[in-house]
Amino acid sequence: MSFTTVPLLRRGVLTHDEKAFEWQYLDKAAQRIKVNLRPILQGVEFIATAADDPLIEAVQFLEEASRSGKALTAYKEQDIPMRWVPEKMKRYLYQKDGGLRKLLADRYEFLLYRQLRNGVEAGDIFCRDSVRFRSIKDDLLDEALWRDHKDRLIAEAGLDILRQPIEKHLAVLKEQLERRFAEVNRRIATGENTHFKLKGGGRWTLEYPGDDEETNHYFFDQLPQTDINSVLRFADRQCRFMDAFTHRLDRFGKQSPDKSALSASLVGWGTNTGIPRMGQISDIGFHTLMSMSDNFLRPETLREANDIVSNAIARLSIFHHYDIGGAVHSSSDGQKFETAVRTFNARHSPKYFGLKKGIVPYTLVANNVPVNARNISADDHESHFVFDILYNNSTDIQPDIHSADTHNTNHVNHALLHVFGQQFAPRYKDIYDKVRTSLTAFHHPSRYGNAILKPVRKIRENDIVREWDECRRIFVSLARKETTQSTLVRKLSSHPRNSRSKRALWEYDSIHRSLYLLNYIDLAPLRQHVQKAMNRGENYHQLRRAISYAGGGKLRLKTEYEQELWSECSRLIANCIIFYNACILSRLLEHQERIGDTQGAEATKTVSPIVWQNINLQGRFEFLKQPDALNVDAIIRALVGLSSNQAAALVA
Repeated sequence: MSFTTVPLLRRGVLTHDEKAFEWQYLDKAAQRIKVNLRPILQGVEFIATAADDPLIEAVQFLEEASRSGKALTAYKEQDIPMRWVPEKMKRYLYQKDGGLRKLLADRYEFLLYRQLRNGVEAGDIFCRDSVRFRSIKDDLLDEALWRDHKDRLIAEAGLDILRQPIEKHLAVLKEQLERRFAEVNRRIATGENTHFKLKGGGRWTLEYPGDDEETNHYFFDQLPQTDINSVLRFADRQCRFMDAFTHRLDRFGKQSPDKSALSASLVGWGTNTGIPRMGQISDIGFHTLMSMSDNFLRPETLREANDIVSNAIARLSIFHHYDIGGAVHSSSDGQKFETAVRTFNARHSPKYFGLKKGIVPYTLVANNVPVNARNISADDHESHFVFDILYNNSTDIQPDIHSADTHNTNHVNHALLHVFGQQFAPRYKDIYDKVRTSLTAFHHPSRYGNAILKPVRKIRENDIVREWDECRRIFVSLARKETTQSTLVRKLSSHPRNSRSKRALWEYDSIHRSLYLLNYIDLAPLRQHVQKAMNRGENYHQLRRAISYAGGGKLRLKTEYEQELWSECSRLIANCIIFYNACILSRLLEHQERIGDTQGAEATKTVSPIVWQNINLQGRFEFLKQPDALNVDAIIRALVGLSSNQAAALVA
């Protein structure tokens, strides 16, 4: 049986029905589609929000037909459920046969699969066996538990903002937002905001202040070269991070690792060299390294070791001089790494990998320190992991403000971070377009007259008030880690998914996003702080790339577990390098403050510890040879032995 497309006359132009072409292709692939999808239909239970959903009725019918081995063509057409079929699609499901309309069974079945997929993506159809596609209510606290103990649960979560009545809370936000609208527009109109530049056609632009930090500052060119093994052993002497590595088996729990072999294993994983290759280019054999890696290196021990080094950096005198605007200002971003071996979680990203695949280590950097990280797929939306990586940061370095780029923004992150006591301060790629489409207010736009910055719509307060109790349940569920936080955020920020609580959360988020956009336009220091925080993240990515140099930076790891080991090992090496450099800067700063060298001290505070030109990351490694004990005091004595003019020039 053959099918031909029907020419269509639209506005005087002869065209072809593209959907008809699509259906012709699907007719040829019908058998392959049925062979692959029918087993899934038989093994997975789907449910809908409505008890009598016609799509579920059709799914159950097809499932029963599939189990019985009976072809759809064997059923009478009046016995086949048709209520679910969209009216506009019916013309493609039938063919005239001898003057009668005949249902095309293969097309019917494929359209059912497509509509089922669309329903699952939209959140109208659920699968309780799936983490991603089960109902959002299944991810939250038990309804009875929430109803009977909500006050206690809120107190345990420490979310004090949820205790006040929502009407009072919205009244405060309304006063803040309306005041900022008036003030920001006034400063633009009077010319006080000198960075705001009006252009033709009602457009405008913002000037961005520069940043005074740079990676690989030439101050470190004066320092002696050292190898990565010496840096690792220096960091261990100072903060004992190697104590975090315990044996995999409990009966060997008191057995301490051989630090030379442990360092070699860390470098083998972290540099992407691999344990077999490290056994060839170092003075420790493959079997010893593999035994050390298998017994002592695990994601949990590596994360603990990273926390120890991060906390040690936070105790240095230089650390809080990296505060931005008097606060710990963090940033998060993903870094793309191509995988030379196809792994389960590797995904395409044409912009970065072309036709190849890769993964994304997503890292939280605060005051130049990589305090937390996790691997995500290249096709994951990074905004789903912002709250996750912040809330699960187990170090002593707790950010007050968090920045990210446009790819890390969605419709809930402003609200989530505000409720949990942090400010979300993203950097938008096109601030004009973002303001034009996202600025909201508590009054209708017509009330703002000829103001340059006007809202695009009025905030729907009633949506927030009506669903606020459910929103509080969402916040407390996130705090108690009732589900994978990134999964819940994905559902909350997904456009197709429909729920009243999601719409209320979006409205609440729009209030805080609008406040931030107005402040971002009005305050040049805020834009500078955001840019500086983002630059620190980019500097760390350069260091991370330099560490993972082997194999051209293409990961040759075969499993997600190995990828996690590589990610945490490379972060640990970076942390140790930053710790070593920060120790030098701290001692220099202490000396300058002790002798009253104010100018030199101020210059030292601006030098980034994310530096690696003084570290030898490549070559043949000698781990058994006792490394030179790095003496920071001797390095400082050599530096301050220079003339005052030379010393000032080093950090100027």
